[in-house]
Amino acid sequence: RDFNERCAQCSEVNWGLTDGGRFYCRSCHSVTERTREVVNTDFVSNTRIHTISKGLRKQKETDGGCEWYVCEGFQLVLKKQAEALEALGVCPQMKDEILCNFWRCYLQKSKQAYCNRPAGETIKALSVCQSSTDMDSEPDRPSVLHLLSLSESEGDLQTDCSFVSSTSKVSESTSVCSGSVDGSLYLMKNRKETLRMTMPMTLSFCYMALLWLREPMTLSDLLRFVVEGHIPYLNVFQHFPEKMKLCGLDLKIFCVESWPVYEEVHNKMLELAAFLDLPRFPDITDSCFLHPDMLCMKYLMEANLPDELHNWTCRVVKKICIGEADFLTLVPGNKSTRKVKYDVLAVAVIVVVLKLLFLLDDHYEWLLSDFAEERNKNNKEGGLYFEFQKWYKVIKCSLDVEQKKLDEKRAKYLWRCEKPLFYSAKKKSKVLKRRQMVVNLQNQFGKLSGSVQPAEKANPSSFQLSWSEENTDGSCFHGHSLKGILQEKCGLLTAMNPDYWLCTVKLCTEKSCGHLAHYREVDFPQSYHFVLRLFSFLLRIEPSYIHDEVCVIEHKLFNKKLCKKPKYNTSLRK
Repeated sequence: RDFNERCAQCSEVNWGLTDGGRFYCRSCHSVTERTREVVNTDFVSNTRIHTISKGLRKQKETDGGCEWYVCEGFQLVLKKQAEALEALGVCPQMKDEILCNFWRCYLQKSKQAYCNRPAGETIKALSVCQSSTDMDSEPDRPSVLHLLSLSESEGDLQTDCSFVSSTSKVSESTSVCSGSVDGSLYLMKNRKETLRMTMPMTLSFCYMALLWLREPMTLSDLLRFVVEGHIPYLNVFQHFPEKMKLCGLDLKIFCVESWPVYEEVHNKMLELAAFLDLPRFPDITDSCFLHPDMLCMKYLMEANLPDELHNWTCRVVKKICIGEADFLTLVPGNKSTRKVKYDVLAVAVIVVVLKLLFLLDDHYEWLLSDFAEERNKNNKEGGLYFEFQKWYKVIKCSLDVEQKKLDEKRAKYLWRCEKPLFYSAKKKSKVLKRRQMVVNLQNQFGKLSGSVQPAEKANPSSFQLSWSEENTDGSCFHGHSLKGILQEKCGLLTAMNPDYWLCTVKLCTEKSCGHLAHYREVDFPQSYHFVLRLFSFLLRIEPSYIHDEVCVIEHKLFNKKLCKKPKYNTSLRK
């Protein structure tokens, strides 16, 4: 009541006290450097006076820590991930403009920052507000993620926000079993009403920004780069500055002990785009990398399949109209439009084309392979005919080797971070000494046992399997011909195979199961399962998700015939 100066931002006289003893404006939430002065504490009966000498400030002096909030930690994670993506060749506009605006919009929608509450409203949780000193100099659209950015020179946390609370109960509960100020509040059940930030959601933010810019990186590529260590995600909190102490509930929030899941990241991205009320994303046209025609070409090359198959994938895409911009472009919140998984859609189109040409019933493809082998023996001039059996042997050998490497890498992965965690400056030397001792012992035992030292991190690549036509062993099938399985009819090349078997006659409509069709390996031919296994390895997803997309494409492709009353009991039909 004694502080009657007008606010520099809104010219109002409506002051409150923060936990640190500073005055903040209840109207615009700006914080001043002015603190409350107490002349004689004997005559002060207000119990809130204890907040002037709160324990957090004492902790800052003794342990070298600083006050920090959960959203600061997530923003630091997003900043590190954006910088890693920029190093991989992503447009710098992603971090400076797109991701920054998405993050600011999320803070505002979740009422953590940039929000104007009615005057006199009771503050039920910690809020994030801009400080008065930085609002004068900060432009409307920041060029970097510097809301709570990390100083590169000093390694200190420069905050542009102030966090205020109205009751001592809230401030007392924030410091229980947590290094952050609001760690315990962040995990309370009443926070579930909003889209609470999690570590998988950081990848959803990144993928949403990549999709907005139509960058040539699919979600499967993004998650693979995360697993390979090119994008910070696992143990990312080891990049936090030392003054940001992590303990207790903070580790539950930021410590990840599982690999990111495709479906979870994709679904959270859709929820996030709807939560932010984003407009229609930029159109995915036929010149974009995410268009099925483009992605089919990529996966045909990686799967070591003939180039001529690309003409057939384009025909299927055009036939069922899945290459239209209205189908491919994301419209947040529109439940009538189907949410496209671009990489899964592309590989599903390839699987359907292989079924159209080779049937994949564990019989017809081997007959065609024997026929092509005989033609290749007698054909001394011209290109080679594609042999499915030879392709199967080459791919299976390479796939088994790569799958074994991946399984061993995951089994040997150390979930504990390399940087030791310590919560007190007094214990820092002991922890570092103990950690160095463990490393030395591991190196000594490794030399005695003759174990191979881990190789350096490989350079990131869009292709996991590479095939060169210059190889003399004939392991590359890109230039092989499909003439042996095609015939010309009415001026168009059609498949000699007149049959096709459907994966399912009717799609599942129950939302509880999460799949449009049920998939079990024993119920389908081995050739079909092998093709699914190949593409599931390339995308790092379960084969059942590719099988779902295959079923959807089949029902679009044969919609007119499926509408007729079926005259068959088996899955094989003319």
